[in-house]
Amino acid sequence: MNKLIERQIEQLETKISFQEMTIEELNQMVIQLQSEMAKLKEQLTLVSKKLQATHTSNIASMSEETPPPHY
Repeated sequence: MNKLIERQIEQLETKISFQEMTIEELNQMVIQLQSEMAKLKEQLTLVSKKLQATHTSNIASMSEETPPPHY
């Protein structure tokens, strides 16, 4: 009975060790993805601002509009 309990404890310790290692790997991946996501958000903001700055409207301003023919 004692050996059975020792073996079960050893199996549990092994499982916990693997779980701790997996959690640490996942944590590192989350940190890396958060960093990449922050960089991508920054790049998207810059691209969006540049696009807005260069965007020309297809609608002419009132001063550029020619009056309708009945005037």
